[in-house]
Amino acid sequence: MSETDSTMRRRQRTVSWVVALSTIVLVFDGYDLVVYGTILPTLLKDPTQLGAITPGQAGTLGSYALIGVLVGALVAGALGDLIGRRRIMLINLAWFSIGMGATALTQSVAAFGVGRFFTGIGVGALVATVGPLVAEFADPGRRNRLNAIVYSGVPAGGVLAGLLALVLDDVVGWRGLFWIGALPIVLVLPLAVMKLPESPKWLASRGKVEQAKALAERTGIELRAEPVAPAGTTRAGFPALASKDLAWPTALLGLMSFAGLLLTYGLNTWLPQIMANNGYDKTYSLAFLLVLNLGAIVGGLFASLWADRAGAKRVVATTFVLAAGTLALLPLKLPLIVLLLAVAVAGIGTIGTQVLIYGLVSNYYPTRARAAGVAWCAGFGRIGGIVGPVVGGLLVGAGLGGTTAFYLFAAVAAGAAVVTLLVPRSRDEQEAERPLAAAAAGSPKPV
Repeated sequence: MSETDSTMRRRQRTVSWVVALSTIVLVFDGYDLVVYGTILPTLLKDPTQLGAITPGQAGTLGSYALIGVLVGALVAGALGDLIGRRRIMLINLAWFSIGMGATALTQSVAAFGVGRFFTGIGVGALVATVGPLVAEFADPGRRNRLNAIVYSGVPAGGVLAGLLALVLDDVVGWRGLFWIGALPIVLVLPLAVMKLPESPKWLASRGKVEQAKALAERTGIELRAEPVAPAGTTRAGFPALASKDLAWPTALLGLMSFAGLLLTYGLNTWLPQIMANNGYDKTYSLAFLLVLNLGAIVGGLFASLWADRAGAKRVVATTFVLAAGTLALLPLKLPLIVLLLAVAVAGIGTIGTQVLIYGLVSNYYPTRARAAGVAWCAGFGRIGGIVGPVVGGLLVGAGLGGTTAFYLFAAVAAGAAVVTLLVPRSRDEQEAERPLAAAAAGSPKPV
């Protein structure tokens, strides 16, 4: 076997482990974010579980996890560029699992809320860390594809939560469903300790050049030099996001994530209820939710292949436009098969688009600010995740029905498409275009 073949095999093995472990982590994250909705009817109906819970309290409890995600994402962003991707991943795998197990043991509404917040911190940190990790190991031509595979773990985990709740709720109860969410500490963490390497790019960005070179040799990862940052922009972490070259795109990318998660959580929360109000029974209403998430997984993966060729920004703008169009169609009296197809496309344009946004953001920032940039978008986006369900609830509660909610969501998607097109090209894109421009300028003119 030649040295080149050996290096390629090592790289392929390393990238496979990074992608597989990151995907499994996000499957459990998605499971956590959806499992609460599956056990909520039990908690509302049976006060012997935790005590009497009003619908208003139930909504507040649901927001605790999202607030925890916001905190966890921002903390991971502050620390990830300082202490490394691997440490953040390992610490928060344990943190998340302990939170799920502790929540399963709670005996009061207050303790349950604390458990949800604690678990959310681990979720947010993991969501904000896997993007930078995958971006720093993946080959440039496969980054969007691999990010899409990894972040598709979130809707896949949501589907898993729904299916397990359907099959096991009567067997293990709601506490058993939370214990399932605690399994990563025994099933995933030991594997991650053995197989998950630190990022050589991160080591190099922290000045640990010899360690970076040794790790790159061992893993087969090519350690490319990044474009030189302009003078005065060598700060790392969150301070780098405020620098002259990153402040404007950071604001736009944050708004994109805000819109993507507003649509994701708004639809996941209210789609079944809105469709029930439009005359569909419970079975059909849940089927719409399943189709929404499956459409996001399948469509998001295909869209990521396009993004690797055409550029993620162009694809994200297109999928936001698809979301706007299909969401505007959903209130119409369409044949069932057409309606299901529209819901699937809406899944691509909302949940699938958010998957693509994580890929775009992970590849946009230089290594010194990558974790902070992804954390900012994941954290600021969670505010949209809180706003979406609240807005949908206010509209439905005010008797305005699903039509107004769908039209409002469509307007948000259309506005997000415009914001996406305003994002400047990254420095990597500008550097890649310079040789092409120079070659074109130096080529002989046609006679």
